[in-house]
Amino acid sequence: MNGADERSHGTASDLTFFLLALAAGAGAANLYYAQPLIALIGADIGLDESVASLVVTLGQIGYIAGLLLVVPLGDTVENRRLLGLVLVCACIGLVIAASAHAPLVFAGAALVYGLGSVVAQVAVPFASHLARPEERGRKVGNVVAGLMAGIMLARPAASLIAHAFGWRAVFLASAVLMAALAVGLRVALPARHPHGRLGMLALIGSFPKLLRSQPVLRRRIAYQLPMFGAFILFWTAVPLELAGPRFGLDQRGIALFALAGAAGVFGSSLAGRLADRGHARLGTGIALVSAVVGFLLAAAGVAVGSVVLLALGAVVLDLAAAANLVFGQRALFMLDPAIRSRLNALYIALFFFGGAVGSALASPLYVLGGWPAVSAAGIVVMLAALGYFATEGRGGAA
Repeated sequence: MNGADERSHGTASDLTFFLLALAAGAGAANLYYAQPLIALIGADIGLDESVASLVVTLGQIGYIAGLLLVVPLGDTVENRRLLGLVLVCACIGLVIAASAHAPLVFAGAALVYGLGSVVAQVAVPFASHLARPEERGRKVGNVVAGLMAGIMLARPAASLIAHAFGWRAVFLASAVLMAALAVGLRVALPARHPHGRLGMLALIGSFPKLLRSQPVLRRRIAYQLPMFGAFILFWTAVPLELAGPRFGLDQRGIALFALAGAAGVFGSSLAGRLADRGHARLGTGIALVSAVVGFLLAAAGVAVGSVVLLALGAVVLDLAAAANLVFGQRALFMLDPAIRSRLNALYIALFFFGGAVGSALASPLYVLGGWPAVSAAGIVVMLAALGYFATEGRGGAA
């Protein structure tokens, strides 16, 4: 790291980290606004109900493309400029989505704002760079808390805004926020010029080597991939259960349930503090066990018809997922700064695959076996992660 980079450690204000957390959360939220609005969007733009879920899928495709093509540029491109360009990209896609009246136009917009949603994965390594090593876990944890808040609050916020003002207002409001953040972060952030000089093809070509040469990366993916898969499995299936005959909640009730689950964002800050004190390995084990407990509590809630117990299970699972994400990113950000963005891109992209599997399995599992099948699947994958965690020595990679 060059001298300018070294001097930027510890010089950022609390406002700067708050703006990075807000950008991370707002960027991540863009991927989830459309989920509860599929029926409204499809009916308005003439998209057949049988393929309406593509509006979500295309956003995810754009996001994956951004993870692999944009996030690694953080190792070579001036970071403040890169963050601004990503925010502008998201803003453009959201404006097009808000004004779309044809399926193909909205589809293209979803790809663009999906690409721009990687703002979170540019912001988190930037926060790691700005923080002093002894507080890196706490600062990264705070930014990741913003990211998790965006993920967890996006669906209920979209439902409530659309109920009051229509679905287009959701995308337009987010576009305004993206533009404001682009300006605010341009003013608040210091410039960071990484000294990497690899081209795009070389950056992408280095991914397999990084996987082979970085045992910490492999371990953290093995812990977070099943965790995120179980997390998405739960949150994709639980609206089906809540809307069913046992609970009978309407869209607003489901939105309020999701707000209760958002209490899990506090796990990020707590995890960051634990990691800074040298307890990352213990915290990882607790997070993996807690995910199992969360599914057990939720299963008990469904069995006795208690929405409170089901919500408690959701909170415990969310706390576990948020904490485990922070432990993983903090471990990676303590490695070579020259490869920090690529490590983060690989980490997110590969555990995001677990989320894709979880969402794909949710509906079939629920149709075939109801909530017991969903619970069993979540518990099994988390027990597998715990089994692998048990093979790590005390001086291992957690």
